[in-house]
Amino acid sequence: MTHPLWRPAEPLLLASGSPTRRDLLASAGLPVETCPADIDERAVEAQAGALPPPALALRLAAVKAQAVAARHPGRIVLGADQVLDLDGTLFHKPADAAAAAVHLARLQGRTHALHAAVALVHEGRVETFLETARLTMRPLDTAAIDTYLRIAGPAVTRSVGAYQLEGAGIHLFARVEGDHSTVLGLPLLPLLERLRAGGLLTF
Repeated sequence: MTHPLWRPAEPLLLASGSPTRRDLLASAGLPVETCPADIDERAVEAQAGALPPPALALRLAAVKAQAVAARHPGRIVLGADQVLDLDGTLFHKPADAAAAAVHLARLQGRTHALHAAVALVHEGRVETFLETARLTMRPLDTAAIDTYLRIAGPAVTRSVGAYQLEGAGIHLFARVEGDHSTVLGLPLLPLLERLRAGGLLTF
């Protein structure tokens, strides 16, 4: 059966287990399958050396896409990664609520960048691009951080920065500059533009 939007015979293969990225693609009407890359991100980061945060995000997205493309030759594969950058310092997902509290104490009252990188593997070629959003967190004292952690629950360990903007994390912020899908980790408008340019969409 012909898909109304997607020209290829097989769905787009997302090199990630992220339900947020999968849902973004599905909400745009794209057929999508997921296949986590299962790479050691910290090892890739160590091998990358002193790359600036945006370049590191691009490297991670490309490594993920290429790892999945190698296992599924002929498929169109999408890799993505997001790096939180506070004045050049990288943040990873907190291990537990205590680590999340430390992250939030460092981010509160300041502006940080979310670099969302995408790598698209199509016909043996890898195309990468990156979009950046800037988020300013409200000043938060210890009591406010503790209240947020209690409300947000285990979700704080699933995202860099210990927040999910589509959930209770929205209460942490005074200002968000950038496209919402970039904040969520998959810049949708530039991705769709590239899919059209590659002849993969019907319009």
